[in-house]
Amino acid sequence: MSATAQIIQPSFAAPRWTVTTPPMPFGAPTNPLAQLDQIAMAVTFTADAEIFDQDSLVRHCYQITSGCLRTVRLMEDGRRLIDRFLLPGDLLGFAAGTHHDVAAQSVTASTLRRYPVQAVATLAERDADFARFLWQTATAELRAAHDHGLLLGRKTATERVASFLKDMAARIPLTNEFVPGQIALPMGRADIADHLGLTVETVSRTLTQLRCRSVITVLPGKIIVRNQVLLAGLAGEADVHPSARH
Repeated sequence: MSATAQIIQPSFAAPRWTVTTPPMPFGAPTNPLAQLDQIAMAVTFTADAEIFDQDSLVRHCYQITSGCLRTVRLMEDGRRLIDRFLLPGDLLGFAAGTHHDVAAQSVTASTLRRYPVQAVATLAERDADFARFLWQTATAELRAAHDHGLLLGRKTATERVASFLKDMAARIPLTNEFVPGQIALPMGRADIADHLGLTVETVSRTLTQLRCRSVITVLPGKIIVRNQVLLAGLAGEADVHPSARH
């Protein structure tokens, strides 16, 4: 395997997602991780592979270049909670401490850029802009965790599913060959249920209700959002007429 970062085309059928990185302060490099390209490794995983275990020592940081990952917290009784779904451009492990508090697994066949954690720490010590980039990354993860906790603690099943679809529609960039509003979800309903704190049956029933209300159209492997305004209202994130919530 080459010691330089490589992007390998995914083997599964999916939109050609674009790799992005969080914005940097004015005057900073467009891609701060480019400074680590010479020591980056391209690693590939088949679907449902383990990237690292919960509570394992942090040895590497990652950026997803293709595919989809999930971060998972396992409870003592074997139940799991999926914290996040990671898509191309997302970062993994950059905000971790000495040990991972979650496990990371591939949802689909995936390719990642892998960076030695010690090299990341060394660069942060000598480069203020890169250190600020890591701080922004950690802040974004804390905000996402706060939003997820709010979703689980205060939203109804319909609001959770609608929020998830709205978030995925915003996060998955689409190419011209795909219809605007069309979401090719890489994860199954069991993963969605464990992310939203619902049962698979509740997720399926809620999707059916949204379809019957002409909010979405459900096709094999994809969902088309037909009414974005109503979807946002059902997610509890926009004002809609009271009758739309029933």
